[in-house]
Amino acid sequence: MKRFIPVTIAAALLAACSSAPSATNQAALKEMGSFHTGGRDVVIQGKPVPKVELTPGVPGNVDPNGTYLVEQMYVQYFIPADQRGRYPLLLWHGAWLTGATWETTPDGREGWLNYFLKHGWAMYNSDAVERGRAGWAMFPDVFTGDPMWLTKENAFERFRIGQGAGSYNADPAKRKVLPGNQFPVEAYDQFVRQAVPRWTTNNAATIAAYVAEVDKVCPCVVMVHSQSGLFGATVAEMRPDKVKALIMIEPSNGGDLKKAANLKNTPVLAVFGDYIDQDPRWSRIREIDQRYFDAIRATGGTADVIDLPKIGIHGNSHMIMMDRNSDQVAGVIGKWLTDKGLSR
Repeated sequence: MKRFIPVTIAAALLAACSSAPSATNQAALKEMGSFHTGGRDVVIQGKPVPKVELTPGVPGNVDPNGTYLVEQMYVQYFIPADQRGRYPLLLWHGAWLTGATWETTPDGREGWLNYFLKHGWAMYNSDAVERGRAGWAMFPDVFTGDPMWLTKENAFERFRIGQGAGSYNADPAKRKVLPGNQFPVEAYDQFVRQAVPRWTTNNAATIAAYVAEVDKVCPCVVMVHSQSGLFGATVAEMRPDKVKALIMIEPSNGGDLKKAANLKNTPVLAVFGDYIDQDPRWSRIREIDQRYFDAIRATGGTADVIDLPKIGIHGNSHMIMMDRNSDQVAGVIGKWLTDKGLSR
């Protein structure tokens, strides 16, 4: 008989987050582990062979010519002993970020990975192609173009924490925070430590890796954020029999309007935070998203949209899962999942 060992959620996630906070709630984990999925072989030739000392005092070389496996994705999973979710819940992060998005908030509270695991969901958290433990590939040989980096100023303004352009200041006392903003600004530096480079040329490879994950793990529920909105919608269109529900946290784009009918039997939930009408960029994104939701509804599908201020939840930034009221929003999502018959 397999033995289940009660562990704190924080302890279970030490492999995923080195600064997990202490927790009093416990869960029994049936299994935890990780794997890589997706990828392809690429042969690189014609590169010079540099002389290096990998070990000081021991000269040698590493020949860069040969076969590489590239464009893989990293996935870590946590399976509770008492599963109440009907399907696994897959977490897909946004641009410049990794699976750390979902693990622990910048100010040390438990993230949504912990929250939904405690509520009985089998969790699969990934680092997408080019990010985190998925690793890089040679560029421009494999990753064409140059990587893009996220500045502290850009993140503060882009993610609706500050009051637009010029709102960030190196002096925390001089930063112009949106009134009532729920992001834990005192831990802003902890947040931007998560930032990693991204490319704009790897969408096809990223979608291929996500499809490989879905084919391996699902049927499932997929939760996406920001950039991965496009990926989640596209994969759901490609695998409507496997994606049983799609939860979109402020998606930066939807899928193909011509393929929206593929989601006729896949319920969709979209959640948006505050201040969107004050930001021309986000207002435009919201309009683009709405066209996709309308296209799903036009085919007889379900696309529920929650604008948090309209239901009395105010102050949310783009990083809803990190905001101070993140558990309150997670509760709204959890109720939707239960109402759809996806959890008990």
